[in-house]
Amino acid sequence: MAHEVTLILGDGTGPELAEAARFCIDATGVKIHWDVQEAGVDVMARLGTPIPDSTLASIRRTRCALKAPITTPVGTGFRSINVYLRQELGLYACIRPCKLYPGVRSFFKDVGVDLVIVRENTEDLYAGVEFEAGKPETSALIDHINSLPSDKKIKTKRNETGISIKPISVTGTQNIVRCAFDYARKYRRRKVTAVHKANIMKFSDGLFLKTAADLAKDYPEIEFEERIVDNMCMQLTQKPELYDVLVLPNLYGDIVSDLGAGLIGGLGMAPGANIGPGGAVFEATHGSAPKYKGLNKVNPTALILSGMLMLEHLGETDAARRLEHAVASVIAEGQAVTYDLKADRNDPTAVGTREMAKAICDRL
Repeated sequence: MAHEVTLILGDGTGPELAEAARFCIDATGVKIHWDVQEAGVDVMARLGTPIPDSTLASIRRTRCALKAPITTPVGTGFRSINVYLRQELGLYACIRPCKLYPGVRSFFKDVGVDLVIVRENTEDLYAGVEFEAGKPETSALIDHINSLPSDKKIKTKRNETGISIKPISVTGTQNIVRCAFDYARKYRRRKVTAVHKANIMKFSDGLFLKTAADLAKDYPEIEFEERIVDNMCMQLTQKPELYDVLVLPNLYGDIVSDLGAGLIGGLGMAPGANIGPGGAVFEATHGSAPKYKGLNKVNPTALILSGMLMLEHLGETDAARRLEHAVASVIAEGQAVTYDLKADRNDPTAVGTREMAKAICDRL
């Protein structure tokens, strides 16, 4: 029986990456009925919304989506579709493996990198509770905060101060920490590290750390430790081999997962899975790279490996392993790979998105 999967084409380089990933996933032999849907700036221009109701309805029906990259406007325009889908569907866990494959350019090829970042998806500063500088409601909020019987005051001028509120809950923390430990147990990982800034934000990050430490007692066979986020960044650039599964609040998870991608050759190598009670959405960590749109140039590996995570989620473990092996084999050989996977990025033998996908399919 075929699996029902929503395929979101995205924008920028999204459609060509979606085509490449679909090509490789189909080549595993797993039967998938793809429900192709749109989202992003292109559909926004045409329909007045970056995510049509039909796209959201499709994900709710299939409960599984592979999403190509979508542009998020900086500073103006519509809010991130990625964040919207995670919150709308309750996809509270973002799982981002950072694994260094032989043949990829990296400073750490001699020690190896095999991290899994488990990022909380729905709370923290990404909850979107923001107040714009100069608005009456922002001034009212500042006045209210300053009137409370506390020494915590906002001392900057009301008309030039913007505010973002950072909610972190016990339930949200329990969900994501349990996800990290369950992942470690399932895949026989040895350690979970909680990453925080509890030395400064004692009532939000402090709550995250205390809740994580309490829950860790339910998993005595797995080592638990904690790291302050700035120190964690330094540690990862010096000795990433010491770390295994990292669990982080939303904002730190976003930042550290890009750092992790840098350890393994760049965002083109970084897949991701968003999982929760509303289903699962699989996506590359990177953006839509609109300047490369239509050039058949960008590395398809991140979205193809996201498809590998999707196959695992669907219970197609053998197909997932065969797909990962094919990707790793093509990269290790170093012939039919995109420019960013060559020793010299100007190497004229670099192939395009479609050609690398075809090489992976041939290897399958």
